[in-house]
Amino acid sequence: MNTVLGRRARVLAATTATAGLVLVAGCTSTDSGSSSKTSGGVALVKSGQLTTCTHLPYPPFQSEIDGKVQGFDVSLIDLVAKDLGVKQEILDTPFENFKTGAFLNSGECDLAAAGMTITAERKKNVDFSDPYFDATQAVLVDKNSGIASFADLKGQKVGAQAQTTGEDYVKGKGLDPVSFESSDAVLNGLRTGQVKAVVIDYPVVQGWLKDKANAAAFKVADNINTGEEYGFTVKKGNTKLLAAINKALSQAKSDGTYKKLYEKWIGPYDESAASPAASASAS
Repeated sequence: MNTVLGRRARVLAATTATAGLVLVAGCTSTDSGSSSKTSGGVALVKSGQLTTCTHLPYPPFQSEIDGKVQGFDVSLIDLVAKDLGVKQEILDTPFENFKTGAFLNSGECDLAAAGMTITAERKKNVDFSDPYFDATQAVLVDKNSGIASFADLKGQKVGAQAQTTGEDYVKGKGLDPVSFESSDAVLNGLRTGQVKAVVIDYPVVQGWLKDKANAAAFKVADNINTGEEYGFTVKKGNTKLLAAINKALSQAKSDGTYKKLYEKWIGPYDESAASPAASASAS
């Protein structure tokens, strides 16, 4: 993702999981800041749509494919939008805003979906949904690097995505990572030799390694179970929207939709990802 898009919000097209492609027009000034009620009694920042803040790219959770934003997070929130009788609109925003809840508090978005780990610190600023994904951190290196584990990273240049738990984990282990704005920039840093290894969420690495060129050049040197779980966020106190999100997640897990979406975007289904779990305070 280029720097311009990383620093300002923009509206993008999203796909729906059930109704095919939905093309979303840009926001208009006439309905800016307006609030409407859905049939479920949920107040939305814009009439007829569920506005989702995200940060691109972060495959397989959300990324632009053929000019449209698609991914696991997008598909799950489409289920929420369908239940509310509206369509989803995606707004690309800087990731640091997810930690503070800035775009939620300002009324620009109804919720945030960005492959975001549930942490005690973030809970101070936003309310999280039930966990919807269990994640681990992966150490990705060049196959010829000689690095075989996280312990081998000492004294090496290590890359991580800024403002993420991967970056926090590396810092917590006494390393000084090179921070990149986006996941694409993280991979490019490894590819161009700016860093010798990167630490980032394993599902992201899985997505990278689906590309034959990446699979030929890089390998996972270590997989770190940090107990991380992803959640969607809403403005503090927005209990009705939070309940709608949790209801859609629960229904998707019980009727098989979650499994289908997991296999489409992530890979072979991990039963533990769909089992009830308490929110973790990951590193």
